[in-house]
Amino acid sequence: MVKAKTHKKPKETEKSEINAKIGLEVHGYIDTKEKLFCTCRNFHDMKLIKPNTNICPICTGAPGSKPMLPNSSAVSKILQIGLMLNCKPNILPKKLIFQRKHYSWPDMPHGYQKTISGAYSIPVAENGNFLGIRIREVHLEEDPAAWNPETGNIDYNRAGVPLVEIVTEPDFTSPEQVEHWLKQLVLTLSYIKALNKDAGIKADVNVNIKGTVRTEIKNVNSITEIVKSIVSEARRHQKEKPITQETRRWNSETNKTELMRTKEEAADYRFIPDPDLPVIKIDKKRVEEIKKNLPESPQIKLEKIIKSHKINPRDAEVLTSNLELVEFFEKVIEKIDPKIVLPWIKTELLGVLNYNKKTLDDKDIEIKPEHVIELLELVINNKITPLKAKDILRRFIPKSFSPGSEAKQSEKITDEKQLLKIIKEIIKKEKKTADDYKKGNKKSFNFLMGEVMKATNKSADFQIVRKILERELG
Repeated sequence: MVKAKTHKKPKETEKSEINAKIGLEVHGYIDTKEKLFCTCRNFHDMKLIKPNTNICPICTGAPGSKPMLPNSSAVSKILQIGLMLNCKPNILPKKLIFQRKHYSWPDMPHGYQKTISGAYSIPVAENGNFLGIRIREVHLEEDPAAWNPETGNIDYNRAGVPLVEIVTEPDFTSPEQVEHWLKQLVLTLSYIKALNKDAGIKADVNVNIKGTVRTEIKNVNSITEIVKSIVSEARRHQKEKPITQETRRWNSETNKTELMRTKEEAADYRFIPDPDLPVIKIDKKRVEEIKKNLPESPQIKLEKIIKSHKINPRDAEVLTSNLELVEFFEKVIEKIDPKIVLPWIKTELLGVLNYNKKTLDDKDIEIKPEHVIELLELVINNKITPLKAKDILRRFIPKSFSPGSEAKQSEKITDEKQLLKIIKEIIKKEKKTADDYKKGNKKSFNFLMGEVMKATNKSADFQIVRKILERELG
């Protein structure tokens, strides 16, 4: 009897064995044209320009410099985020105050961070719930500079960029739950274009298990690394049973956390209201206007598409992965059966966009639903072939057009006598390929089919061509 090999458990199974108490402080880069307190540009990849060139006296903390009024667009987007996460915005008579959060690190030029959080502060929004995880608060703050502790170099290009911080309660119990939740969070916030889509997210992760004291892991970049850090730290707690509250950093090379310092309390940051910044007052009318213009969440759209249009969950997830894509689909199915539309949007249109490295919300892309509707009606009514329609669809990038005139020049050819004449000419021209097919090379048949379609400008009825070609080749 042969003994079966024992295999190491897959990583997903190993993750599932971890039962921890996990909370997140998620940071995302808010997508605005300018920084939070100055007119320097806000864009993600500051490495594309020379260090310390996207700066001014304000964001570098030059002596005597004063911050400008907070970026109004950033305030509006933080309200959108709070509402999408089912939080309650703090409106008048409550007032929002920027605090100075003091700490002496080289990446903070003033010696403090300007933030609407901390002691004596009221967050922009609070008491929310997103996918079963309680949201303690959502607030706005500035990003520090980029500091390399190995070289000591500091790049202030990103200093002062607006950040959202989303603080959850410690409701997560496993790395898988965190991973799924974060992916849904990023997808949901993409619907309101609140975050810079190229910047990703980072998080401070709080972890402990039964019988241990909470550890905070600072500035973990990317969802993948956040999950790895949770797995590693939970196992450290299982092994070492720490009883002192610590702040640690994540080392992605060793896949372990490293001690930075013992954990600070709020008092250690010496929060004080910033005397250089005015109180922010959010009135009810502003919140109602923002709420009115919010899109449906991807979770609601997913459920609606599955139930209303009988589309399987996997296909529905592809559609809802992008707001513009699913809204485009919803417009086209107003006129055409969803089952017909689905492959044309999910496979053909998405394929064309991906090939060109574009999305529907790119500024240089203009594809109108009415043009796609017209194209599909031409296919449904046998005016053009699906192959010809795909050819036209490819030319909808960057700007779509009415395919009617193209259809007149490329009407579907169904006349068997006309097609027979073309097929005989192809067989005569490609005699060797035809002989190869007769000898058993099945790939030769596909080549001959392609030559017929090419000769007819993709207008020949595919099924009729196949039937005649099979007959002529015996």
